Amino acid sequence: MITVTIIAKNEEKKIGQAIESVQWADEILVIDSGSTDGTVAIARQFQARVIDQSWLGYGKQKNFAQSLAKNDWVLNIDADERVPASLKHEILQAIQAHPEARGFSFPRKTFYLGRWIQHGGWYPNRIVRLARRQFATWTEPELHECLQVDGPVIELQEPLEHFSFDSIQYHVFKNLQFAQLAAQDLKHQQKKPSIFKLLFKPWGKFLEVYFYKMGFLDGLAGWVIAINSSYCVFLRYAFLLESKIRLSKDP
Repeated sequence: MITVTIIAKNEEKKIGQAIESVQWADEILVIDSGSTDGTVAIARQFQARVIDQSWLGYGKQKNFAQSLAKNDWVLNIDADERVPASLKHEILQAIQAHPEARGFSFPRKTFYLGRWIQHGGWYPNRIVRLARRQFATWTEPELHECLQVDGPVIELQEPLEHFSFDSIQYHVFKNLQFAQLAAQDLKHQQKKPSIFKLLFKPWGKFLEVYFYKMGFLDGLAGWVIAINSSYCVFLRYAFLLESKIRLSKDP
């Protein structure tokens, strides 16, 4: 009835726990994009079906995974996520209770700096991850892809667990990657570089995350998240401006 899809590359530290959390599914499908660590071996150890596919982009990779699913319902999780028993039971019950549904959304909670983050826009962070495959398609931007469902989407209450950043250093590293992808998206949208946005958007993001979304209630972790969010926005517009400067300097 349910296929779980996971896209992965070099996730040997986390993918075992992700797959273990969905052993109840009828099929587990891992799309690996050239891992050089033990990711593939671990996935196979947990009886997952592993398909090798060069990296296409987040949305395209997830659409590719969905196209190979053998079941009507497809649940997508990342290698750093886990489905707790409470969410599993709610999913199975909801599919039976809502035959009219074509998709389900649920909140996601993130563990960071030793605690579950409850504010700053990181929670409830409701996402659509479970849908009937013939009615659902992933968008394909460079970053922040989402699952679009044609039909009723029912809200579930139990959260998906997210273990995204092992350290502040890794958080900063991922921000660098995300900002580069976000800048590419802005270029594709033909957005022009702006000194005003470079100067003031990061401050606006900090105020939004730390005060408006009450990140301060998460203590030190909330402060670090707000600073990193602001820094990521700064980098996004800095990279966009840099691309214009480089283009104007090319002979």
